[in-house]
Amino acid sequence: MSSIREVARLAGVSPATVSRVINGTARVAPEKQAQVLKAIAETEFIPNEVARSLFKKSSRTIGLILPSIRNPFFTQLAGAVDEAAKANGHYVLLCNVGGDLEEERAALRMLTAMNADGVLIASTHEAIQAELSQCDRPVVAVDSLFDTLDINGYVYCDYYRGGWLAAQHLWECGCQNLVCIRGPQDIFSARARYRGYRDFCRAYGIPQQTMDCDYDFDAGMAMTEELLRTYPAVDGIVACNDIVAISIYKILHKRSIAVPDQIQLIGFDDIALSSLISPELTTIRQPIREMAVKAVELILGRKDAPKRGERHVFPVSLVVRETTRDRAQQPQSGRSVTP
Repeated sequence: MSSIREVARLAGVSPATVSRVINGTARVAPEKQAQVLKAIAETEFIPNEVARSLFKKSSRTIGLILPSIRNPFFTQLAGAVDEAAKANGHYVLLCNVGGDLEEERAALRMLTAMNADGVLIASTHEAIQAELSQCDRPVVAVDSLFDTLDINGYVYCDYYRGGWLAAQHLWECGCQNLVCIRGPQDIFSARARYRGYRDFCRAYGIPQQTMDCDYDFDAGMAMTEELLRTYPAVDGIVACNDIVAISIYKILHKRSIAVPDQIQLIGFDDIALSSLISPELTTIRQPIREMAVKAVELILGRKDAPKRGERHVFPVSLVVRETTRDRAQQPQSGRSVTP
């Protein structure tokens, strides 16, 4: 592998001049710059990015800490963050921590030591707040909301309205026995989605019926078996996310329960898989790409920007597909109530 001294010798300049061209730290005469660039191409010289990051206090990397890449929502989020980072000349270092708090802390320490330009984190642990507040890198929480204001920002969706819209859509499609599948209630997004469903039911005098489930396919299948025993008259299910909705459909299909004729079903997230299965899944869409762009923008903004924990809340939207019936054909009753 060639060195900076070999490049300097071939270009007829000093190693310091080569360094200035590579790092853009000082003005270099155009003819000398051209000689250096030509020598770099001929020698296939690769700059030492670690040394450059220490000198420039920038590694051109963004750390991304995710609870689980088994969840397609986070897989798509990672892809969108990577695309936004590359558009800004940065690369992403992905840390898949498996929902483990100590792994999150270790990942945060590692990314700080590697001089990452900032850290995006989707955490389910409120206990991580102290480390996030003390981090000397820009920090943005995605799909999370904590008490601390000592980070650069929060990027998430209006989960409450999503829960409301999901329940409202099933009710308008004629469902009389709604069941809400609640995600883990120690997670901010799951609590907000459930509250949206709960308040819609209260507004319309609909009995609340719930089942608890992790954001996991296998957990969803086991829960569905219990749901059918507990609520045999169910005709509408609000799932906590798309993966759980798909697992519910799998059990319903196995039991020869027709969707949407006998039970209507709605998910949450609008992952790519939701439009690929058959029947296609009605769901609540999160604008994943737009959220990723905003998160990267906050990381790469002004380096001296104060950390105020500003909230950037994105709207959700209803995506009607094939697991719910055409509500235009359903009788409408009651009053219109909005969250």
